[in-house]
Amino acid sequence: MHSGAHRVLALLLCCLSLQAGAAALTDAELDARVHALSNELRCLVCQNQTLADSNADLAIDLRRQIREQLRGGASDAAVKDYLVQRYGDFVLYKPPLRPLTWLLWFGPLLLVAGVALAIVRAHSRSRAPDDALDTGARQRLADLLGEPAEPPARNGPP
Repeated sequence: MHSGAHRVLALLLCCLSLQAGAAALTDAELDARVHALSNELRCLVCQNQTLADSNADLAIDLRRQIREQLRGGASDAAVKDYLVQRYGDFVLYKPPLRPLTWLLWFGPLLLVAGVALAIVRAHSRSRAPDDALDTGARQRLADLLGEPAEPPARNGPP
């Protein structure tokens, strides 16, 4: 029985040494998975950077949360789903194209189009002809100014 205890102890030590070697490999794989996921997610503070590129405190915290979830056995999809539930589709660097995310995809284009339309309308108003008064308005203006009204311009030959 004494040799049986030695065998169990040897087997236990063997398992522990194999597990220690596997843990180092798992850490490297875990780092790679965290980095890959962080490249697919948006920093909510910086907004134009991925979590992998950002040094904001929130980005660091989210990378830590991703690492903990992956270490706990969560899949990449489960981690993304968790973050989308918590922060919305905006957390995805490339959100899916669906009615709820149309504003994320087309909002910048609509903003540019709106600004361009406002500039065009402002420019066209500034170029409106001064001769936009009808005959009645012209007469009232002349009466107010105490001047004789000018006859309307002729469009044809005299």
